[in-house]
Amino acid sequence: MVKGYRRVQLLAGHGFEGLKTLILLCLEGLGATFVLEAEEGDPVAIAVHPSGDDFVCSLSNGSCKAFEVYGHEANTKLLAKELATLQGIGPQKCITFSVDGAKFAAGGVHGHLRIVEWPSMRKILDEPRAHKSVRDIDFSLDSEFLASTSTDGSARIWKIEDGVPLTTLARKPDENIELCRFSKDGTKPFLFCSIQKGDDSLTGVWDIGTWNKIGHKRLIRKSASVMSISHDGKYLSLGSKDGDICVVEVKKMQIHHYSKRSHLGTNIASLEFCPSERVVLTTSIEWGAQVTKLNVPKDWKEWQIYLVLLGLFLASAVAFYIFFENSDSFWNFPMGKHQPPRPKFDPILRDPKSYDDQNSWGPVDM
Repeated sequence: MVKGYRRVQLLAGHGFEGLKTLILLCLEGLGATFVLEAEEGDPVAIAVHPSGDDFVCSLSNGSCKAFEVYGHEANTKLLAKELATLQGIGPQKCITFSVDGAKFAAGGVHGHLRIVEWPSMRKILDEPRAHKSVRDIDFSLDSEFLASTSTDGSARIWKIEDGVPLTTLARKPDENIELCRFSKDGTKPFLFCSIQKGDDSLTGVWDIGTWNKIGHKRLIRKSASVMSISHDGKYLSLGSKDGDICVVEVKKMQIHHYSKRSHLGTNIASLEFCPSERVVLTTSIEWGAQVTKLNVPKDWKEWQIYLVLLGLFLASAVAFYIFFENSDSFWNFPMGKHQPPRPKFDPILRDPKSYDDQNSWGPVDM
């Protein structure tokens, strides 16, 4: 288990032929299981709260169930909770939490889009005809906007507080917008979307301020099946339908890691960045879960930054001392043309008596 992975891994029943559906919670190396009842069906999608203490699972029976993680060490357990607002709403293909954990969104197979407050479950948006069928959704970093895409290739932006659609992203007739992710570094207000244009798979970038498309770039060979952004917002990752993994540096939109057929030609179902290390967790129906270490530049540790700052401070102090010792002080006035040269480096420890004699001004005529 990778250190710092406070995430939930979903192992759906159809991935294990002949076995009952299980939810396996991987929490700092500890395991807890919860077996769903037969009438609840199979898990369809899962969303983990940013705190790591709760997660929501949408089920094939058309309801959503919440789970609370409690206990410590070997006594870690899952407490299931019913969500009255999300009972009998139909299969939900996409569910997610906002970055601050205060909002929860669900996109249905039949195009119904919902946004509620968490954990009060107060309705913010309830649009039954948001799309033909919701394909992907994502909150902006400040939770002001929600982006949603449809199976028909369209994408819409929603103003969350107003509970109304703000705009529809422009696209060409031969382009289908499939996946969407907002930038998360706090400095670049962008929206990334995967675009399928014929046989070409492109990644487009939209400016959040104007909602105009800035440009696009081809990053993977086949169409993307999943898109994810690292917790610090520095890297964007794409998983393809033939099992490839592509990791891009957001600042320059350059590929820093590419794994061909990581899942041996199988569609990648989920992709998540580790919060503390440069690794990703990917899952597929055929090959299960796989951890991949990324070939990206190492991040600076906090103690390394403080060490560099300390070094700069000491270097500045030494430079100031050398400058002071090799320049005339305010109190050492010139005494004439034949002033004896001043030594480059005076001794740090001087005779107190001689020092007082050299700096004695004598009587001053006022």
